[in-house]
Amino acid sequence: MSKYDIIVLGSGPGGYVTAIRASQLGFKTAVVEKESLGGVCLNWGCIPTKALLKSAQVFEYLKHAEDYGLKVSGAEHDFDAVVKRSRGVAEGMSNGVKFLMKKNKIDVIEGFGTLKTGKKIDVDGTIYSADHIIIATGARSRELPSLPQDGKKVIGYREAMTLEKQPKKMIVVGSGAIGVEFAYFYNSLGTDVTIVEYLDKIVPVEDDDVSKQLERSFKKSGIKIMTSAEVTSVDTSGSGVKATVKTKKGEEVLEADIVLSAVGIKSNIENIGLEDVGIAVDRDKILVNDFYQTNIPGYYAIGDVTPGQALAHVASAEGILCVEKIAGQHVEALDYGNIPGCTYCSPEIASVGLTEAQAKEQGLDVKIGKFPFSASGKASASGAKDGFVKVIFDAKYGEWLGCHMIGAGVTDMIAEAVLGRKLETTGHEVLKTVHPHPTMSEAVMEAVAAAYDEVIHL
Repeated sequence: MSKYDIIVLGSGPGGYVTAIRASQLGFKTAVVEKESLGGVCLNWGCIPTKALLKSAQVFEYLKHAEDYGLKVSGAEHDFDAVVKRSRGVAEGMSNGVKFLMKKNKIDVIEGFGTLKTGKKIDVDGTIYSADHIIIATGARSRELPSLPQDGKKVIGYREAMTLEKQPKKMIVVGSGAIGVEFAYFYNSLGTDVTIVEYLDKIVPVEDDDVSKQLERSFKKSGIKIMTSAEVTSVDTSGSGVKATVKTKKGEEVLEADIVLSAVGIKSNIENIGLEDVGIAVDRDKILVNDFYQTNIPGYYAIGDVTPGQALAHVASAEGILCVEKIAGQHVEALDYGNIPGCTYCSPEIASVGLTEAQAKEQGLDVKIGKFPFSASGKASASGAKDGFVKVIFDAKYGEWLGCHMIGAGVTDMIAEAVLGRKLETTGHEVLKTVHPHPTMSEAVMEAVAAAYDEVIHL
């Protein structure tokens, strides 16, 4: 029986990062993976979707070349080639993780791992033991009873990335990050897209102003949006699919080639031995303390299987913190109130901290500043004037409570707000920090200036 200091079950952005940090700290480490190194994020999520979205963005540039004084005739897209490029990007990244495993002397155990008592894992009949076992099995597309996925006409995100043929019509159910990213991708390539959202606004976790802006931008692009709407049944018996949608006005039947179910995720906690070991679970999540220890000594859990935000960068941060705690380092619990969220449709969305509504619900006296990209020189020159930066500060102490952005490249800008909040930066300090001109990032400083009635370019 092979013995390790640490075994990580799952090799997604939580698992493989955890394994690398464990090895750096001197632990003899192994990672168990049933499919492909890098997990869903690298092979079927974060990375290949961004490749698809980039192809869509480039195609949109070509279609609007005249806006930049350029002439491009006969621009066409090759759907198969776009998908093939995405798969190639994912394969390259997966090979990169293989290299990192080898470089860090981490054993990769291929197969399905099942937890056993006594700090052991059974991988397809072979038993391995460790002083510490870290569960990082991630999540998958959640299925609704009214929307059973058949992988052909009613699909999840995996199938949406590798369709053999581009659909003429698509219904996207759910308008979280996955839903709006695929809605943008398919719409930009010419698919007739309708979004059906159960709540009263799209991207419902975002600030109200961001949601309204995305709805305007999407409608301008030809995407149809139905909010306060629910798909109650689907009929796949014909050549396409018919979806019955319940709205405030009554029922409506939508017809399409494909229905994409993007209604959230389901934790991968079945059949991995949690019950046998006695690990506590509540509402589809493994219960852990601030340092990711379960109720059973020697067993830990990180990432999508735990109650924190289901984001790749959260899983990575949790894994690093978990093994550093095991190593006896002084670590602080993760601040889940300062986790950035990014959505890569066009325009992009990025946010951190409290929304305006949340701040007011807490009874806080706030200063709010907003700077539209229509007033930004760089945005005008780039032809990307949709969107804005919105900041929220505590009026009494100057604490940066929240930052919400929608526009071109904002996912690369949000880190300024995350770092500022981590360092307890005040509005005045951001305002007096010189930002380069002309850049999109100037909009952060300008939004802060607007909050304090010092804005120059509005």
